[in-house]
Amino acid sequence: MELNKYMDAGIEALASNVTKYYMKNSKGRMFMARFVPALKRAADRRKAREAEGLHVPPFLIASIESKCNLHCAGCYARGDGMCDDQSAGISTAQWSQILQEAAGLGVSFTLLAGGEPLLNRPVIEACADIKNMAFPVFTNGLLFDEEYYRLFDMNRNLIPVISIEGSAEMTDARRGPGVGKRIEQVIGELAKRRILYAVSVTVTHENMKAVTDSDFIRGLYEDGCGLVFYIEYVPVQKDTENLVITAEDSVWLQGRMAELKAARGDMGILSFPGDEQEMEGCLAAGRGFFHINPQGDAEPCPFSPYSKVNVAESGVEAALRSDFFEKVRNISCDGQPHYGGCKLYMHEDEVMSL
Repeated sequence: MELNKYMDAGIEALASNVTKYYMKNSKGRMFMARFVPALKRAADRRKAREAEGLHVPPFLIASIESKCNLHCAGCYARGDGMCDDQSAGISTAQWSQILQEAAGLGVSFTLLAGGEPLLNRPVIEACADIKNMAFPVFTNGLLFDEEYYRLFDMNRNLIPVISIEGSAEMTDARRGPGVGKRIEQVIGELAKRRILYAVSVTVTHENMKAVTDSDFIRGLYEDGCGLVFYIEYVPVQKDTENLVITAEDSVWLQGRMAELKAARGDMGILSFPGDEQEMEGCLAAGRGFFHINPQGDAEPCPFSPYSKVNVAESGVEAALRSDFFEKVRNISCDGQPHYGGCKLYMHEDEVMSL
C-alpha cells in the first residue's frame, strides 16, 4: 500500500506539471480538464482491485513495432532480439483490445516503444481514441511529418518523447550523423505548435554529469520541453560495459535527481529505475509496470525479455496474476541496490530459469 501511495503521489505531481505547462494552451487545458478526473477514476479502480487481491500497476510499456529506421549503438531492443525487421507483430485490433482492458483495470499510462513506434501509424491512431489513458510515445523523432504533427496536436493524450543523448553531437555519436540536427527541427516544430513534448535521455557513466547539468535542463525548458525521462543504460549488447552506471555513480545520480526535482517545479523529472529503495524494489513484473512485446508476450521489463503469458491470447489480468510475475517480483525485491542500470539484469540467469 505504501508503494501505491508513492506512485499515486508521483502521478499527481506529474499531472500538476503538465497542467502548468498547458495553462496558456486551449487544447491542452481541455485535455487536462478531462484527463485529471480520469486519473482519479483509474486510481479508484486500482484501489478496488487491490482490495480484491489484484495489484494493478498505473503504467504499461508496449513495444508496438519491431522494426526501426535507425541502428543506435548499444540498443537494448536489437541486443535482445526484439527489434527484428522481419517479424510481424499482433494486429491493431488486438492492441486496441489489450489497451482497453488495461484502461478498464486502472492503468493510466502506456509508454509506446519499439523498434520505432511511429512506423506503426494504425496503432498510434487507435491509441489516440482511448481518451482515458495517456500514451508517451518514445521515438527517435525522424518520422514526424505533417500528418503526425496534426495527429499529436488534435490528441493531447499522445505525448511525443524524443530520444536524445545530450547535445546534438552526443546524439549523433550514438544514433548516426545528422540525427541531432533533425531532432532539433522536430522539437522546434512541436514547440511552435505548443504540443507538450518530453525527451528521453539514456544515462551512462560517460554522459551522466553533462545531461543532468542545470544549463542543459534549462536549455531543454527554454526549447519547450515539459518532461525529461532519464533511463539508466543497461549493457544488453556486449562490450559496452564502459557505459554502465557504477554503484558510486548510482548514489550520485539519485542525489542529483532529488536536486533537479526540487529545483525544477516547472518541469517533470522522471528517472528509471530511480530510487528503488524508496519503492522497496524494482517496479517490473507488474509492481509498477510490465512490458508487452510486439508479439503480445507479457515480459517483466524490456530489459528482461522473458515471458510465459501472451496478453493477446489471455489478457492483461492473466499476466498480472501469473506465477511467473510473482516469482520475478520476489527476485527483484531482495532489498539490495541495483547496479548496471537494472535489478533484473543482475539476476538474468535466475529469471531466465523460470
